[in-house]
Amino acid sequence: MITPDFCIIGGMKCGTTTLAYQLGLQEGVFITDPKEPNFFSDEENWAKGITWYTSLFEAAPEGALLGEASTHYTKWPVHPDAPRRFADYAPDAKLIYMVRDPVARALSHLRHAWTQREMTGDLETAAREMEILWRYGLYDKQLQNWLDLYTEEQVLVVALERLNRRPQEEFARVLEFLGTEGSWIDAVDDQNQGADRSRKLPLHGLLVDSPVATALRRALVPKWVRTKIREGRQMKSLEVSDEAKAMIADHVRDDTERFGKRFGIDGLSPENFSERVLEKQLNFAGKPNR
Repeated sequence: MITPDFCIIGGMKCGTTTLAYQLGLQEGVFITDPKEPNFFSDEENWAKGITWYTSLFEAAPEGALLGEASTHYTKWPVHPDAPRRFADYAPDAKLIYMVRDPVARALSHLRHAWTQREMTGDLETAAREMEILWRYGLYDKQLQNWLDLYTEEQVLVVALERLNRRPQEEFARVLEFLGTEGSWIDAVDDQNQGADRSRKLPLHGLLVDSPVATALRRALVPKWVRTKIREGRQMKSLEVSDEAKAMIADHVRDDTERFGKRFGIDGLSPENFSERVLEKQLNFAGKPNR
C-alpha cells in the first residue's frame, strides 16, 4: 500500500504552495500533481476511493519521499473528518503546518475569496461577517485536532515570516525534519505571485482557460482590448477598515496566546505575531529554539 511519508496540512494562504514547490525541486522528494488532492477532506474526492489517491504517487521515483500539500486538512470546522481519515491511513506520516500573522492570513484569504467569487457583497462586510476568515486562523485549535492523533515528534510548525526572511535556514529545518538533504533555490519565483489579483469571470474555465477560448481571443480581440479587460478584473488594493481588522484579531486572540505557549512564546498576540515568530523557531516548548 502506498502511503505518503509527509503532508503539508496547511494553513491556507500561509505559503504552502511555495514550500511544496521547493520540496518538489529536491532530489529524492516527490510531490503529488495536483499539489492539493484534498482527498481526506473533500467528500467528492473521498468518494473517488483510495485507489485514486494512491495513483497520484505512481510517478514517483523509487525510494523517493512521498508528499502532498492539502490546506483543506486544517479547515476545521468545514472539513472535520480530515485528521482522523488521514491518521487512519498514514499513522506514521510526518506533518508540516504553516502559519503566519493571523490577520494578514485572513486578508489574503479574503482576496482569494474575491477572485474566486466565493463571496458576495463588499469586502468590508465580508471581512466582518465571513467566519472562516478567522476560524482558519485558529492555529492552536487546528493544530490540536492533529495532535490528538499524532505525536509532537511527527509535527513541524513553520512560520511564513521566517521562511520569507531566512529561507535557507528555515528550509534546512524542514529538510532535517523529513530526513533528507537539499537547499532552497533562490531563483525560483513565488508560485502564488499574482494568483489572487484577477477576479474570475462567470464560466471562467470555459471562457478564459480553455485552449479554444485562448486561441479565439488572440485571433479576434485586439491586444489593447484584452489588456483593458484584464486590468478591469484586477484588485488594485485590499481596503478594509481598521475596525474590521481588529474584529478578526479579537476573534483569534485567545487561540493565538495558547498557540504561542505551545512554543514557549508568552504573550503572543495578533498584533505582535510577525515580530515574535521571527525571534525563534516554532519548536514545541521544552525543545531547543534558535
